[in-house]
Amino acid sequence: MVRNRWFVVVGAILIQLCLGAIYAWSVFTKPLVDAGWTKTETQAVFAAGLAAFAIVMVIAGRLMPKWGPRKLAISGGLVLGAGYILAGLFGGTNFLPVFFFVGIVGGSGIGLAYVVPIAVGMRWFPDKKGLVTGLSVAGFGFGAMLWVKLAGSWASLLNPEVLGLGGTFILYGVIFLISVLIGSIWMTFPAEGWKPAGWTAPTTTAGTQATGSVEFKSSEMLRTPQYYMILLTFAFGASAGLMSIGLMKLFPMQALTATGMDTTAASAVAGTAMAIFFSLANGIGRIAWGAISDKLGRKASITLMMATQGIIVIAFQWMAGTPSLLYLGATLIGFNFGGNFALFPYITADTFGTKSVGQNYGWVFLAYGVGGIVGPILGGKLGDMGNFPLAFTICGVACLIAAGIISAVKAPKHSYATANAQLGTQTS
Repeated sequence: MVRNRWFVVVGAILIQLCLGAIYAWSVFTKPLVDAGWTKTETQAVFAAGLAAFAIVMVIAGRLMPKWGPRKLAISGGLVLGAGYILAGLFGGTNFLPVFFFVGIVGGSGIGLAYVVPIAVGMRWFPDKKGLVTGLSVAGFGFGAMLWVKLAGSWASLLNPEVLGLGGTFILYGVIFLISVLIGSIWMTFPAEGWKPAGWTAPTTTAGTQATGSVEFKSSEMLRTPQYYMILLTFAFGASAGLMSIGLMKLFPMQALTATGMDTTAASAVAGTAMAIFFSLANGIGRIAWGAISDKLGRKASITLMMATQGIIVIAFQWMAGTPSLLYLGATLIGFNFGGNFALFPYITADTFGTKSVGQNYGWVFLAYGVGGIVGPILGGKLGDMGNFPLAFTICGVACLIAAGIISAVKAPKHSYATANAQLGTQTS
């Protein structure tokens, strides 16, 4: 039993720091291109990891009631760590082993563990859902900065004279495995009916429904239009953010060198944009948007986030060639992108119920897998064609469309189960 519920947040952040390694993938792309990979191949590994992450999350949601959150998190840590270790043992530069072990195996490990801190945190903090959901996933965003900087300027792990690609994969795999096991210690649900001292659940008046007061099973949720509107909104936002992450090193380097900056300096500036500005803002955005949504509401917050993201992503093609504007653009894109991971679990709980959020959010998170394929592959293909700006324009417009879609979402009045029960009462 957890004696202090804030230890749940500590464990969640520790787990998510490791799972956020997928966002550090851009630090490996330049050495892999130098080793003979195409830009599309580098993005294929990223896309495979994101797709496996999203698909396995659906399976993880179904496993959670059977295994419990702690065993599920441990399984995710073991699979994630093994994937990176095995990729390193194969040398780290061969496409197929890296694609399979980092992309598919590593992404599957992330998918197994990711939903655990979210579901556990919501149960322990019914009084602070937005803030704690943001804190629970903040480590995912901050993790990118940690792993990028360790591989680069902090420890130069990617330097062949230090560890190189293979050695870095092995070291990261060992760290991920151990850290997730430690964080899993606090991944348990509170007893049924538990609530914080002094907290009273929101009450409703006759004829009204409290947000999240009705529980939908996944089969019921999948029959609602609200699910598909939320899914599409998330997919558009994820595509823009993940495309930006995949190109946050390559595109700014191209834009900066086109202005006359030498390659070494351009690499340093682009690396700082990703490792510091984007990564920090990504983590902060998860906490900030969660807290903002507790004031504005989930739908209004997502609408605002998507609208501003669309404008910034379109403008980024002109910002990337100037260091100060590049840092600003990376910060704003990272801030808004991070907000997705606080707001979409919460709007899922608001709309379809808190008790089943571990199962339901897996289905919503399929949008992230779609975005993880479409965004990075679109960016890689257009990059190989010499047209990075078009990728940013397409994804920015998609975010503006997403803002319109989510603004039209209305909460379902009741679940099909409730409707059927009411019908049975009336006809008996």
